[in-house]
Amino acid sequence: MNTIYVVRGVGTAPTEMASYDAALAAANIHNYNLVAVSSVIPADTTVEEVDTAPDLGPAGNRLTVVEARATTSDAGTVSAGLGWTVGPGPGLFYEASGADAEEVRHAIEAGLSSGRNLRDWQFDNERVTTTTADADGEGYTTAITVAAYGQSEPIF
Repeated sequence: MNTIYVVRGVGTAPTEMASYDAALAAANIHNYNLVAVSSVIPADTTVEEVDTAPDLGPAGNRLTVVEARATTSDAGTVSAGLGWTVGPGPGLFYEASGADAEEVRHAIEAGLSSGRNLRDWQFDNERVTTTTADADGEGYTTAITVAAYGQSEPIF
């Protein structure tokens, strides 16, 4: 059975990209080239929420992900979240980001509901997780929640 790992991270740095890289490092997915996909979870796949990603292969490989990301240079908060719903067949991810964790959660729940209504699949379970970061307005702060689709693959 294949496993999708849901990981979270927060990073702060002097530039927007460096704060994103720091958030990826906090989740242990910073050494991969991330390739975003829309949201469908293949059948016969488990989704496991972990603190940080395990070793998913050599540095520089391609890693398939669904990603929620929020970055700010202002003081305040940023939130990035993923929700997923699965059943005996395929499942779905929905992502959202913003300044307020509850608004992010509600947007994810609404997206999952809409996605379920578009499909003739059976869904048994639903989960939502968010990552919220407090930003002091010095530099940039990024919050990420990422679903990493199993092992990475060589680019070449």
